[in-house]
Amino acid sequence: MAIFEIKLPKSIAKALNLPVSDCRRQQLKVLKKLLKKARFTQFGQLYKFDEILMSKHAGKKFQQLVPTYNYSKLYKDWWYQTLEGTPDVCWPGTIKYFALSSGTSEAASKYIPITKDLIKANTITSTRQLLSLARYENIQRSAIGKGWLMLGGSTQLQKGPTYFAGDLSGIQQKNIPFWFMGLGLYKPGKKIAKEKDWSKKLEEIVQNAPNWDIGFIVGVPAWLQLCMEKIIERYQLKTIHDIWPNLSFYVHGGVAMDPYKKGFEKLLAKPLTYIETYLASEGFLAYQNRQNAKGMHLAINNNIFFEFVPFDDKNFDSDGNMVENPEALMLHEIEENKDYAILISTNAGAWRYAIGDTIKLIDKERTEIIITGRTKHFLSLVGEHLSVDNMNKAIEMVSEEMNISIPEFTVAGVPHGSFFAHEWYIACNDAVNETKLAELIDEKLKELNDDYEVERKHALKNISVKVLPECVFLDFMKSKGKVGGQHKFPRVVKGSMLQDWKAFLEN
Repeated sequence: MAIFEIKLPKSIAKALNLPVSDCRRQQLKVLKKLLKKARFTQFGQLYKFDEILMSKHAGKKFQQLVPTYNYSKLYKDWWYQTLEGTPDVCWPGTIKYFALSSGTSEAASKYIPITKDLIKANTITSTRQLLSLARYENIQRSAIGKGWLMLGGSTQLQKGPTYFAGDLSGIQQKNIPFWFMGLGLYKPGKKIAKEKDWSKKLEEIVQNAPNWDIGFIVGVPAWLQLCMEKIIERYQLKTIHDIWPNLSFYVHGGVAMDPYKKGFEKLLAKPLTYIETYLASEGFLAYQNRQNAKGMHLAINNNIFFEFVPFDDKNFDSDGNMVENPEALMLHEIEENKDYAILISTNAGAWRYAIGDTIKLIDKERTEIIITGRTKHFLSLVGEHLSVDNMNKAIEMVSEEMNISIPEFTVAGVPHGSFFAHEWYIACNDAVNETKLAELIDEKLKELNDDYEVERKHALKNISVKVLPECVFLDFMKSKGKVGGQHKFPRVVKGSMLQDWKAFLEN
């Protein structure tokens, strides 16, 4: 059955047909809806949500009365109460689910509140993205009604005193809409999805692969690539299309896809349509809704009120920490092709919350963005202002030029005599000369980043490359307990993570 023939529930269908208006009006409408719903919470009472709602300039009043938060501050001041079962803290009701999120650089897990309202909003945004495929040309439309292999975290959640906690992907899969489940599209199915042991889950997927007709794959590139490689090896196939001939779409997010495409192409008999998403633990922020679009459309008329902080020395310190009272702009106030850190306010009780990502607006009319990195994953030891976006593009260019696959990499900034250097660690199973690779990466970064080019003549004295088998990166993640699901290798390693990485390599 084609997805375009599915009759959606009335509540979902109604939400998908919101009138189109300018981004300022849509965002203010979202903000007022959030404030109205949360005005009787502890947070809403303290920060005078009623007063904000009565203001003629609700957006500016909101920014004046409500402080900005990062996770540590919001948890310490407010969210810890929700883990104890206290209702009506930052959002009405008791929080039943928490997404465990630590990215790749935090020692302790973060508990991100997940409400029924947020799950519903994520479903609406997911459905909007799916329906946008109706505008795509030259795609295998029949594949849309085939199986969807979602390689996420376990749906077997940890039970707390008053809540359940686990990977967001596991929570979302546990709450997949009945109309989707009823069609039998969801794979690997409830039983396998519950498996906590990543190796066992992967083995069960490999065993069941011949029984499924997969049209979509969804998940983090590194783990999906590993899954497909195991299937190909087990059944002695040439490509994954020998077993899944209808595989046509890959929904990805969290990391840039470009560095992985070389590796993916070796596993395919025909090209896939890549569809990018920006689904964080805190909400579904943006999605690709146009074929071959370079950016993702911000979900501005659903459940998230966006603010943007210029990513500069005025608003952030050298470690990527945001100052106490940053300059914060609404969507209609920001400019194209400038780096901004994102603040979000959501229907899960996140208020003016810095999620740690940086973006660029690349099409103001379509409100399309690209993710350029993390506030703490930029490298700027001496003013080189090297973003993850710069790194990804350089790796993509080098991979093409040398005809090699680089599925993973990470970079460290280190002292070099009286000056500084960048140490690159590259995952590559192809034969490659490290010196030549370092020279090419350096050359491409100079083309992409003027600041980098200037500093290479001054305080940034050396670029080195260490080539490692891909399995080393995966084994390090396993050593950290970050296997499968939504776990991603950091593009920049600093502090204790860098020490652990070097110790791992030595041992």
